[in-house]
Amino acid sequence: MSVPKIAIVGRPNVGKSSIFNWLAGKRIAIVDDYSGVTRDRLTRMIEIDERFCEIVDTGGIGIKDSDDLTDDVEQQIAYGIDQADLLLFVVDTLTGVVPLDEEVTRRLRQVKKPVLLVANKTDSTKRDSEADEFYKLGFGDVIRISVKADRNKGELLEAILEKLPPAFEESMDEEPEMKIAIVGRRNVGKSTFINTLLDEDRMIVSEVPGTTRDSVDIRFEMDGKPFVAIDTPGLRRRVAVRTDLDFYGMRRAERSIRQADVVLLFFDASEPISRVDKQLCSFIMADYKPCIFVVNKWDLYSGKVATEEWSTYLRDTFGSMWHVPIAFITGQTGKNAKTLLNHAQMLFKQSRSRVSTSQLNALLKQALQYYPPPLHKNKRPKIFYATQVATQPPTIMMVCNYTDGFTSSYRRYLMGVLRDQLEFGEVPIKMFMQRRKRDDERDDRLDGGDRHKDESPVEPV
Repeated sequence: MSVPKIAIVGRPNVGKSSIFNWLAGKRIAIVDDYSGVTRDRLTRMIEIDERFCEIVDTGGIGIKDSDDLTDDVEQQIAYGIDQADLLLFVVDTLTGVVPLDEEVTRRLRQVKKPVLLVANKTDSTKRDSEADEFYKLGFGDVIRISVKADRNKGELLEAILEKLPPAFEESMDEEPEMKIAIVGRRNVGKSTFINTLLDEDRMIVSEVPGTTRDSVDIRFEMDGKPFVAIDTPGLRRRVAVRTDLDFYGMRRAERSIRQADVVLLFFDASEPISRVDKQLCSFIMADYKPCIFVVNKWDLYSGKVATEEWSTYLRDTFGSMWHVPIAFITGQTGKNAKTLLNHAQMLFKQSRSRVSTSQLNALLKQALQYYPPPLHKNKRPKIFYATQVATQPPTIMMVCNYTDGFTSSYRRYLMGVLRDQLEFGEVPIKMFMQRRKRDDERDDRLDGGDRHKDESPVEPV
């Protein structure tokens, strides 16, 4: 299973970013008394009692952005809530319940996810009774905290642990139902492809761009294995989004990507790559989703150019997605459709793969010896050990002496080693660097050195 996500939500100016920094153990988010500072989501991996989770800071719900970016802020909030396994609903003890708190309450009731009600700015026991007002919001117990006074952090962490989904090892013997999102700009043949898979006209197929205005889930089987195909509305450039149907169609397409196990990104062989294609790729990358580039309508184009030329075109355009496989199909006839789905199954299996800690550390030890990290401020960055902490996507945590010492180019080198040598070659990988904690007594430095001779004390994350 993937690392559980905890979204910090609430109206503006209740201290969400301060709580984010407080839990993360360092100053990451901007903390300011001006409403609406946080527009994009910020994320941080933390560890609570040997359980890893991601905390997500979001913008204030209900704010009108001064730079006319309200829709973008709202989109990031919706994304954070949609992805979260647990919501921290933050309120302000000093102000009590205000109308915007009630608006947030109505919104959170619709998502049906576990919620912890956190009353910030409860600076002392004298203010505890003031937080009782929040019981009327209907979320049960109120956790009284104060970032400013560093109060009740342990109580909040315990409550988070109790609400997180149970930790368990996935059984790889039973293959779960795989969800495939089929995305692409308008009129690239997505619905035709689904009709061909089903051998029946389940979707409306038309030459008029934009026929599919909502995401549609369709269940089918192939070789006795269950699939869910999510057909999505065709997207067009943001500047061309003029109607509510277009706007919500784009939102639903993004949500379909988030809900999918594998994404098939369709291109029209007779059309150049567009800005919309690049936008879709950015959504897929942001969600760490396994993906296949699907060049459709190849029967109309195959005699005019070689597959190698289109492959090079895709690789040059999407340089950061060089690991993504490429398929050439004809959706109208179903040519190569089964091969495409078989490859999607392979990606799904890769995304759920686990590697043992011993195997991972043996691999990294060889990589470090072959190409040691360059000196940083006259100090040698060191990795002590690594472990896989989650799947979908495969998530690797590397414990080191200090994170800033590993350059982006060296991190790319390590990522390349993981792709080349493990079972994750064609899927996204999350790789985190964590500074070693003071109480971590493991002495298995991957470069073979002695921790106590050349490592200064380290701070917890």
